[in-house]
Amino acid sequence: MTNTAELDADLAASDVAWNIDTLLPEGSSPTDLLDQAATLADSVESYRGKVAALSADEMVTLMNTLAEIGELTSRAGHYVMLRFSENTADPERGAAMVGMEEQSTAIASKLIFVDLEWAAATDEHAADLLADDRLSFCAHHLENLRRNRPHLLTEAEETILNEKGVTGSSAWVRLFSELTSSIEVEIDGEKVPLESGLSQLQHPDSDVRKAAAEAVTAGLEPGLRTRAFVFNTLLLDKSVDDRLRKFPSWVSARNLSNEASDESVEALVSAVVSRYDIPQRWYALKAKVLGVDKLADYDRMASVASSDEQVGWAEATSMVRDAYASFSPELAGVVGQFIDDGWIDAPMRPGKRPGAFCAYTVPSHHPYVLLNWTGRNRDVLTLAHELGHGVHAYLAREQGLFHQSTPLTLAETASVFGETVTNNRLLDMLDDPGERFSLLASTLEDSIATVFRQIAMNRFEHGVHTERREVGELSVERFAEIWTDTQTAMLGDAVEVTEGYSSWWSYIPHFMGTPGYVYAYAYGQLLALSVYARYEAEGEGFVPSYLDMLRAGGSQSPEELGKIVDCDLADPGFWDAGLKIVEAQLTQAEEAAKAAGRL
Repeated sequence: MTNTAELDADLAASDVAWNIDTLLPEGSSPTDLLDQAATLADSVESYRGKVAALSADEMVTLMNTLAEIGELTSRAGHYVMLRFSENTADPERGAAMVGMEEQSTAIASKLIFVDLEWAAATDEHAADLLADDRLSFCAHHLENLRRNRPHLLTEAEETILNEKGVTGSSAWVRLFSELTSSIEVEIDGEKVPLESGLSQLQHPDSDVRKAAAEAVTAGLEPGLRTRAFVFNTLLLDKSVDDRLRKFPSWVSARNLSNEASDESVEALVSAVVSRYDIPQRWYALKAKVLGVDKLADYDRMASVASSDEQVGWAEATSMVRDAYASFSPELAGVVGQFIDDGWIDAPMRPGKRPGAFCAYTVPSHHPYVLLNWTGRNRDVLTLAHELGHGVHAYLAREQGLFHQSTPLTLAETASVFGETVTNNRLLDMLDDPGERFSLLASTLEDSIATVFRQIAMNRFEHGVHTERREVGELSVERFAEIWTDTQTAMLGDAVEVTEGYSSWWSYIPHFMGTPGYVYAYAYGQLLALSVYARYEAEGEGFVPSYLDMLRAGGSQSPEELGKIVDCDLADPGFWDAGLKIVEAQLTQAEEAAKAAGRL
């Protein structure tokens, strides 16, 4: 019989730790790899003044050398970053991060001339090279570099920006990470990490949720002005960068890296904002289900289940394996490697980076997943989500260093798809009307959080970036006003936004490290739902096309990748069609609530 200690360990996933030592060749340190990369970078100097006129043979040799440099720096960088993520409070790991960034920046500075000279090549010569099959391993990457031509500066200017980045934006992002990783909240008289307090917002008991929300607000209060100063500094830093590079708006640089036009992103945002009635309709329904006149902001993620049972690691991984296997045995095999071979770090620890992510590392290695496991049902779907990233990264390794990763607009597709497969697999296993309603509600709320909440956060970003540029530094109170206004616009009259909630913008890392990122969640969710609709229509015959899309990585544009799975991202009505799928989820949840006698 399993003893109590084993049960506790399973619920906390306390023994689930990754092994990152394999990132480094035996006997090597990150510094050794960076030294090798620096030597190779020195050898690239022989190409100075010649890149724009290189023959195909010469360009192949150069790009292979750059890939080798990228392999070395990425292995070293990921090793140091993953160690830091385990414990951001450890001074030694923080110092290692700074040292790695300094060495990597120095290497990158030596190579700046390559991109600038390639961008200066004539269109005719560039087209001839890109048509050569020997450069297929980096062709799309080279095409994207030329798309940046209007925003490139001189080599001297690019070098200065690159070198100062270590003491500029990246330093502020690191400070923010350390500040948020140290935030603690008091739950039942015990100090716990912020993630643990946030997980209590899913508790079925309203009093527990309210107490957790108050504890989170109290935990965010110390250091709030410091985090606001960090944000203000990063907002100004980005505005200067955008001005120097002549980007027309705060989000244009992100759109360019996402291979999306400003117009297409505006169309996505407008389409989602125009359907804010969907979350408002759900929250009004949920208030009736929970027996209250109106939800408070801390009630939005409340479980509609009748109990708050925890899920252990063994049960969760079994469910996720089974879900992936129901779609593709190949994907299930990759998922099994993550779970069985030490590719996941799951438990919460003091100082551990909050949230969850998948690190692609390098094509010659395997990816890693970081979680902060709390044993909630939501954690099962987070596991399925991050493993979606993981299988995407794993299958795309064959594309090599330049094409393994996709733009952010495609980065969430596989993760959301994996989450949807898991949700629907679990739904097929349920007969009890109450359990079915609970899962359908959870599915809908994931879509609302990923589509509507992320666009509301995009509107917050738009507000603060615009005000920082047009008015000046924002006060804590002004951040709170813009946050509250943009959240209220999405929630409408269906949810009461409490005063305490006004500071909850201050722990979200995407605002700091990847400005403009959040709309990619909505993009990925709506695309993934459309892809899943294709799967439901075509059945097993769809699976090979989906796997082909994953294997393609970032070797093609988002529109070309969408065509592999019969999705036309250039169609102006595409986003409306995706939103109709979310509306259909809402209708399903409404019908399930009635069937379960909850209305």
